[in-house]
Amino acid sequence: MYGLTIFSAGSGPERFRRAADLAVRAEEAGFDAVWTGELYNRSATVPMAVLAQATERVRIGCNIAYGVGRTPLVWAAEARDLDELSGGRLVLGLGNGTPRMMADWHGVSGEAPAERMEELVTVLRKLWRLHEGPVEHDGRFYRVHLRPTADTAPPIQERLPIWTAGVNRLMVRVAGRVADGLVGHPMYTARYIAEVVRPGLDAGAAEAGRDPADITLMGILMCAVDEDEQAARRRLAFAVAQYAASRVYDRLFALHGWSSAQERIREAVRARDEAAVVAAVPDDVIDAVGVACRPADLRARVAGHARDYDHLNLVVPPWGLKPEEAEAATLAVLEGMR
Repeated sequence: MYGLTIFSAGSGPERFRRAADLAVRAEEAGFDAVWTGELYNRSATVPMAVLAQATERVRIGCNIAYGVGRTPLVWAAEARDLDELSGGRLVLGLGNGTPRMMADWHGVSGEAPAERMEELVTVLRKLWRLHEGPVEHDGRFYRVHLRPTADTAPPIQERLPIWTAGVNRLMVRVAGRVADGLVGHPMYTARYIAEVVRPGLDAGAAEAGRDPADITLMGILMCAVDEDEQAARRRLAFAVAQYAASRVYDRLFALHGWSSAQERIREAVRARDEAAVVAAVPDDVIDAVGVACRPADLRARVAGHARDYDHLNLVVPPWGLKPEEAEAATLAVLEGMR
């Protein structure tokens, strides 16, 4: 099953109209889901509403929205609205970002992010059943005491699909314990899935007495498409370098023996030498984490990565692209997979 992350250009209402048009085209092309994300200047929930209203069949999801960015009550209320608007097609993909993002962007402590996410999902499950009665929760990070004062209609989906993001072991285990899916990372590789992700999901599921087969593993595959394949590879290399610069991915690079390349990338990033940044990313890293090819080769290249996942979401490498370029690149991926 394939999904597509929607990047649209334009400003004002036009940006949302263009996003809706891309979603409709993705649905017509045969994609199973359309996805959006959020950052410090864009929400996930408003675009999800636009995508839901424009389409009829595809699942509507976020990969990811910041779990710490809203209270559990607001998350549950917005999810109920999106569930109703989409006719039961919502997938809620949640992540924390890095501890520094949690502290500097959202004003919450970056301590114990895995424990916080596990508690958030637990509270959301309770609030999703608000139509059954009051919610009482006192935890480390969240306190909710809610007694409805009016009748609350049940949501369309009896169980809200909550997929949580994870790179390192603790977050992966949390998905195994409480989530319906694990939102993978663009830097996942087949080896990382086999040696870290699958064992982590299995361990978390075992702790909760769950069947790992009930947890969807979603991949996010960066796709750079260009008739000039070397140009596509440079674009993907630049995206890989943005992740390599962060300590969060040290374990992944070390697993593959890429630590020395990672340090060279960091040195080039510190020097702000874009050409050196791209040149420092080895070819085997590019091919392990993403797809850079001509349009005619896209489907076959993507299929090679899809076997590692239950659902594979395709996304263009947005770094260094203007909104118009990101939209054009998204359309190229859409048409290449039609």
